[in-house]
Amino acid sequence: MKPSSRSSAGFTLLEMLIALALVGLLMVALNTVIFSMGELWGRNSDLHLFDQHVNAVTRFLQDQLNTASLPSAARANSSPVAPLTVTPVGGLTDNLISYELPGGNRFFTWPGHPLPEVVCSWQLRPNDGLYILWHSRLEMNYATTSPRETRVTPLATAMTYDYYDTTVNQWTNVPVLNTNNGVPVTPNRIEITFAYGKLKPRTVVLTVPTPNAGTPDY
Repeated sequence: MKPSSRSSAGFTLLEMLIALALVGLLMVALNTVIFSMGELWGRNSDLHLFDQHVNAVTRFLQDQLNTASLPSAARANSSPVAPLTVTPVGGLTDNLISYELPGGNRFFTWPGHPLPEVVCSWQLRPNDGLYILWHSRLEMNYATTSPRETRVTPLATAMTYDYYDTTVNQWTNVPVLNTNNGVPVTPNRIEITFAYGKLKPRTVVLTVPTPNAGTPDY
């Protein structure tokens, strides 16, 4: 049988143009999907990284408080976590939440051999983040020199304190430490707010442990 002229001629010019048009439309659709997914992934990536950072900092800070409150760490007849009068480098003297780490912490970078009995204090600096001020009781100039500084996170924007009033069974949140006859009082909880870009700020709550005593229910 004689082959048809259409088969021997292959695709016509019109068929080729239609095929190219369909391929072009398919590529445009794929590019739109890819760029949309990329934009969505970028936004979710920022949120995911922000959450990871907040969770990591929260675990680190809570672990610091818990370590300072262990029986082997807490000094006799004293609160392991309590306000302490501290004078930062180039700053004003202030009452800061403080505690002692008997074995120090590898997070702190020493100029020489690391020392134990490290006294740590938390200071929130507006537009600069949360710092830990630290030095060892064993240093010769401990009482006369300002502590070293390590920034824990630049994303912390606020730090407030929760006190539990057992007489009325109620929590009170305040921006500064309460005082009793002029003496700063240790809070039951510490709230820290984190913020990054246009993401919704996130506030975490840290429990201040006390030796031989339970903490109030949340």
